[in-house]
Amino acid sequence: MTFTPARGPRPDGSASTSCPASAPPRSAIGEAVHAAGGFVYCDGANFNALVGKVRPGDLGIDAMHINLHKTFSTPHGGGGPGSGPVVLSEALSPFGPLPYTVREVDGSVRLVEEEDAAAEHPQGFGRMAAFHGQMGMFTRALAYILSHGADGLARVAEDAVLNANYVLRSLDNMLDAPFGASGPCMHEALFSDAGLADGFSTLDIAKGLIDEGFHPMTVYFPLVVHGAMLVEPTETESKAGLDRFIGSLRSLAQRAKAGDEALKSAPHFAPRRRLDETQAARKPVLVWKGDQGD
Repeated sequence: MTFTPARGPRPDGSASTSCPASAPPRSAIGEAVHAAGGFVYCDGANFNALVGKVRPGDLGIDAMHINLHKTFSTPHGGGGPGSGPVVLSEALSPFGPLPYTVREVDGSVRLVEEEDAAAEHPQGFGRMAAFHGQMGMFTRALAYILSHGADGLARVAEDAVLNANYVLRSLDNMLDAPFGASGPCMHEALFSDAGLADGFSTLDIAKGLIDEGFHPMTVYFPLVVHGAMLVEPTETESKAGLDRFIGSLRSLAQRAKAGDEALKSAPHFAPRRRLDETQAARKPVLVWKGDQGD
């Protein structure tokens, strides 16, 4: 695949996401964008397959936020708080915000603040109000990184990719895998709702997984795949756990293909039954008013 950036007389940059689907090598993107006079930003949300294996700077990336959840063990979503440090290349770091730390030759660390900016950081764009972020998440992620070491982080990537490919090849004869024929995936196994019975959808399978004791996978993303089901097992799942998940998903896919109407009202064994998600999105009730008789 050839990548050529669309550019005008004043190119600015390119944004890229580390994604499992087919894409040109990031180094090729970086070279093309830099040749056009631009910079490359990368969404670091999907770093599992690369950690310990690849340095973003070697791919020509100039700015990248690193999602600490999933890759570095911190909570995600409703279990948050999330946190994502931003890293800059040598070309962009002179323009970064204040404050920032400097490690001296003797190993000590000091903070560069506004009073030092004129001499040490004259091109910076100034202070960010909430630069500290979620310090608890940074501490947890750092502890995870240090406990694994360089060799352990490389193993994390290997196991994440191995687990995802095990899921992909265990299900690609039951669920449609739109990119399966192109070869191994990275850390995400991607399926679609193609082949389900009329009236059945990805949402029915996701809700059915709740009855099987699993939190549903990411659904309807990426947007380029209709009815997408994105399974990210990470490095932590055992083969026994993966086999149980695969068995449950195969069973649900079979039910959806056979037109099992009971699946359309799942979950049946959760504390709450299926909600009207469309109504909840269009007419959300954000304030609890108590019983009307109070």
